[in-house]
Amino acid sequence: MTPAVPTAQLADRIRRAGEVAAQHDVELLLVTPGADLRYLIGATGASHERLTCLLLPATGHRAPPAVVVPRLEVAGLAHLGLPELGVEVITWTDDEDPYRLVSDLAGGPTRVAVADTMPAAHVFGIRDALPEAEQFLAGPVTRELRMRKDAAEVAELRAAGAAIDRVHARMAELLKPGRTEEQVGADIAAAIVEEGHTGAAFVIVGSGPNGASPHHDVSDRVIESGELVVIDIGGPLATGYFSDSTRTYAVGAEPSAAVRRAYEVLQAAQEAAVAAVRPGIPAEQVDAAARGPITEAGMGERFVHRTGHGIGLEVHEDPYIVGGNELVLEPGMAFSVEPGVYFDGDWGARIEDIVVVTTEGCERLNTRPRDLVVL
Repeated sequence: MTPAVPTAQLADRIRRAGEVAAQHDVELLLVTPGADLRYLIGATGASHERLTCLLLPATGHRAPPAVVVPRLEVAGLAHLGLPELGVEVITWTDDEDPYRLVSDLAGGPTRVAVADTMPAAHVFGIRDALPEAEQFLAGPVTRELRMRKDAAEVAELRAAGAAIDRVHARMAELLKPGRTEEQVGADIAAAIVEEGHTGAAFVIVGSGPNGASPHHDVSDRVIESGELVVIDIGGPLATGYFSDSTRTYAVGAEPSAAVRRAYEVLQAAQEAAVAAVRPGIPAEQVDAAARGPITEAGMGERFVHRTGHGIGLEVHEDPYIVGGNELVLEPGMAFSVEPGVYFDGDWGARIEDIVVVTTEGCERLNTRPRDLVVL
């Protein structure tokens, strides 16, 4: 078994992480299992009560990178080629204190950054073992790396987008009046796997009034003819990169003229936001472009969430496309553009594509029709 990411590419990520840490005046990064660790060394899995942690010193600090890992789990790292990356593997057993081991290896740092998703039990254990060190979140360092996708990462996101598009293309066979949201959701989850994902990370089937709840899941509600249904779905490929796409469907019969008009405004808003994406503009400008047509149509209060979120090894990551975010967009940044309108107790609609910023504008990674299709 070989790492999914070439060793040379991982080595470059480790080098750049050290440089960015130094720029943030951080002496040591401590990264537990999660998306950051997968990005840096290719390791998958999740944290639990036994500590696994990458110690990555900032550039200019002499200690080499090291991974502290339970002895019973070290075999799971063998395929990563850590020696070739210059990463030392240090094992510990259940009768040892792993936090003291981290302290001994760290060499007395005073400014330590811990992974944003590190379990609190590990954060407190490290704090006690390094009482003189001030702790910070590692997010400002790791997001500087992960937020800008390289060509290989964009290719993975493109493949994920095509895979979830194939699921939406099958919606006519899955989404029918008389079926419950749960029944439709189960079939969609199976289709997500069949079309190339390792699993379904989320399946939203919001029919009728449930469509007015942006983060509705599924329920035993029976879908009725003439209703709108919001289908928001996604999952990871084997490489860990996610898809995420939303389409809204009319089921069984034409919707009312009023619903059609409101949907046309939503579609215009999504098009305006995508058209606004280009390098050099702040993220909040894309959000403003999405809100303009909806607000002008008198539905501004119906758009209750941000316009988008970054995507990569996590479904939600930087950059966030929201008012007040002055982050300037750069080529390689990937995020959703997903305005929605929600009428409590009645219906809702959302249109979502993943886009990647290019040198001149953006590339849409989802290509399914955005019109209100009647199934």
